[in-house]
Amino acid sequence: MSAKKFLIVTGDFVEDYEVMVPFQALAMLGHTVHVVCPDKKAGERIKTAIHDFEGDQTYTEKLGHYFTLNATFAEVAPDDYDALLLPGGRAPEYLRLNERVLEIARYFAYNQKPIGAICHGIQILTAANVLKGRTCTTYCGVGPEVKQAGAHYIELPADQAHADGNLVTAPAWPANAEWLAKILKVVGK
Repeated sequence: MSAKKFLIVTGDFVEDYEVMVPFQALAMLGHTVHVVCPDKKAGERIKTAIHDFEGDQTYTEKLGHYFTLNATFAEVAPDDYDALLLPGGRAPEYLRLNERVLEIARYFAYNQKPIGAICHGIQILTAANVLKGRTCTTYCGVGPEVKQAGAHYIELPADQAHADGNLVTAPAWPANAEWLAKILKVVGK
């Protein structure tokens, strides 16, 4: 099977492992992976956040690394890509306010192209109104949004992922290995 082309839409304070790991793992396998952020160009950087589960009532958040974007958001043509990945962290809560981000998500959903959303990344899909009737998982704190969007929310352990047709979802970065494996299966690799 030939190499695929992945689009990762993200922004400042994306969860570090949810952008770094997919970018590096998919590139290592020979796939093209473009990481974009609204209002930024290739070569510009975004800041990441590290979320951890340390026994508190919710995850903790620390400053992560800088991630250098390798494509320009304004130049993205969704039909050039085989799959869309939406990492979590803080970024999705404001990215879902960007109409072009929502248009990209809708393009992949309406054309039944593979979509991978992990953790809070699914907030983009709830705002795009493309989850009705789907079964998916996410970080538990986003579960009510998923239900309000008309989807069937399933709570899974943090290291598990769920596939529903072209949609692959996971609760958090501990699921990266399973999430990416399921995404690769959906894209046919």
